Amino acid sequence: MTGPTASVPPSTEPESTAGWAPTPALGRAVLLAGLLLVAGVLLGRVDLVVLAAPFALGTAYALRRRPTTLPQVWITAGDDAPLVEGGEVSAAVSVGNPDAVDYDLVVVRSRVSPWLRITRAGFAGAGPAADVPPAEVPSAAGTPAGNRRSAADRPFVTSVPAAEAVDLELAGRALRWGRHPVGPAGARVATAGGLLVSRAVFTEPVGVRVYPRTEPFEAVEAMPRAAGLVGAHHSRRPGEGGELAGVRIFAPGDRLRRVDWRVSLRARQLHVAATLSDRDAEVVVLLDVLAEAGRSGGVDGSASVLDTTVRATAAIAEHYLHRGDRVSLLEYGPGARRLRAAAGRRQYLTVLEWLLDVRADASQHEPYEQVFGPQQLSSDALVVVLTPLLDERSAQMLARLARSGRFVVAVDTLPANLTPPKDRGWAEVAYRLWRLDRETMIGQLREHGVPVVRWAGAGSLDQVLRDVARLATAPRVGSR
Repeated sequence: MTGPTASVPPSTEPESTAGWAPTPALGRAVLLAGLLLVAGVLLGRVDLVVLAAPFALGTAYALRRRPTTLPQVWITAGDDAPLVEGGEVSAAVSVGNPDAVDYDLVVVRSRVSPWLRITRAGFAGAGPAADVPPAEVPSAAGTPAGNRRSAADRPFVTSVPAAEAVDLELAGRALRWGRHPVGPAGARVATAGGLLVSRAVFTEPVGVRVYPRTEPFEAVEAMPRAAGLVGAHHSRRPGEGGELAGVRIFAPGDRLRRVDWRVSLRARQLHVAATLSDRDAEVVVLLDVLAEAGRSGGVDGSASVLDTTVRATAAIAEHYLHRGDRVSLLEYGPGARRLRAAAGRRQYLTVLEWLLDVRADASQHEPYEQVFGPQQLSSDALVVVLTPLLDERSAQMLARLARSGRFVVAVDTLPANLTPPKDRGWAEVAYRLWRLDRETMIGQLREHGVPVVRWAGAGSLDQVLRDVARLATAPRVGSR
């Protein structure tokens, strides 16, 4: 493939020969030719001069046209289509030759995030350069367990004609949500028959956005308190809706299509069917980012706390935004990031973009005032808290929200397969004691009126939402 194929402008280098250096081959050719010529002249032997002639002429012919500019390197990462976990990712490392001299040999190498498993790599038109399964490498913190070495993690060699460009195409699969870099990439060029070599030219990495995979999620229509003007939830207030609230006497302003003729004929007075208004609701999804636990195995492996939190948030937001509700996001941590409440597809895309920057950030201070200080949650909002309940401050935060009169639902995001470290003395006993203490904490939260449910995809919140809605509609007994 010829010509640049990227929308990212390549880096430019000033026209200078300072970036080129002679290779050992040039030194050997000059040294050998010089020694033979000097020996032929001193000894008066023509055969030595004849032997030196090919070396001298070959070196001069190869250096007749010397390069003046360094190669250009840039990276193109995929297309504009949204990339989701498990989807196919594509990228290209392009090397351009702005000079009038052909590049005899180009060595290209690029780094790729371990969460982008590159399985096919090769220059365009040259066929795949990596077809065999890569070898296993040890996993490290923040990388997938049992990750295979990427097919791009090795040098690739090609040639580039003058005033053209070649693309090293990378293709593979995105294993996990987040912003993953492709690059930095570097190239080094040999020309003039291998007598001159350029210094290494590098380019900055390009980020690839991988959105979390939205798990199927459905919830009942029950909502504790619908506060908007229009929407899909049945409120307790009379209005133009689809839920029958009873029959009443006709009043000025009632529509004729609401007249209940059976009751009117029986009572000999016009009666109309009264309905409850359909309103939207505000859902606040609160992400507890004080702690991380478990090991992330990507889209096909085990899920860590952050994995479950991000994917569940995307599923909940998609469900309620699809129904016309308003959704806002809030981080419970030192960063206290916040996404204002809005509705519609644009808000859903904003939610996915916002989730890419979710990180676990431990703090020694109580972040409650920092998170909720000047920001007041609506009293009508349903607050869904995604928390692993690994920190006592998280439990205290849930209890304070419940005491303030908010409708709070806690979703347990701790991995079910979390196990203690093996062969470490009292680790198993300490783990069992910690489990008991955590169960006690969950029981105390339920006593404070905070339902705690484990995230299990579709239907996870059905029963608890019914209970919260029933509690919200129950009559309150006032104290005298």
